[in-house]
Amino acid sequence: QVQLVESGGGSVQSGGSLRLACETSRRTVCEAWFRQAPGKEREGVATIRNDGISRYADSVKGRFTISQDNAKNTLYLQMNNLKPEDTAMYYCAAGTPGRFDIDGTCRPLGDQFNYWGQGTQVTVSS
Repeated sequence: QVQLVESGGGSVQSGGSLRLACETSRRTVCEAWFRQAPGKEREGVATIRNDGISRYADSVKGRFTISQDNAKNTLYLQMNNLKPEDTAMYYCAAGTPGRFDIDGTCRPLGDQFNYWGQGTQVTVSS
């Protein structure tokens, strides 16, 4: 079992920044951030392999950065230039999938991850 605890959500104005953190009880091969807004499907925001190879949704490329601190067993999501459409509940996830995507990245699909955090709310006002 892997326990995940998120922190760092909050309310911010458009153009602002937030950093989400996810403390994990142990590392897995793939870790990720997902988000879900009311009435919308869950979206894979970013994934990262345990060797640092990362992948981003087109909607956040250039604005969000996923990173790991192995000494602290913590996953981060730095979010800059936030927009109202980034408003959602954000979840960290961890797992060891059977294979990577063709480009070697962890696939941003929910069924690839066995362990989930409780979520942290991010609200961006215009």
